[in-house]
Amino acid sequence: MIPEASFDPAPLPWSARGGDLILVVRLTPKSSRDEISGIDHLSDGRPVLKARVRATPQDGEANAALIKLIAKTLRIPAAAIRLESGATARLKTLVLTGDAEALGAALAAIAGAVA
Repeated sequence: MIPEASFDPAPLPWSARGGDLILVVRLTPKSSRDEISGIDHLSDGRPVLKARVRATPQDGEANAALIKLIAKTLRIPAAAIRLESGATARLKTLVLTGDAEALGAALAAIAGAVA
């Protein structure tokens, strides 16, 4: 008898922390358009949500554009999103305030639609 393989779903680039949702994003500034382009994995295996914005990475413009893009996509106020780390790096950690379960489900739907 062959042992049944356990299904281990791929890790997601977001997780609940308290009442918030923590989201890891790999941002590409100076793109031709603003978009969320799916889930990818870094060389160390960590999952990230890929996003592209037209804004340049000067004076926080790309970070502001990312927050606006995530807010618009998830239909939440931009004030509910805070940049926790990565202000000057491509890899960003965002904190989304709200119902973590609902936000996670919305991200899963969006990431699945663009993957």
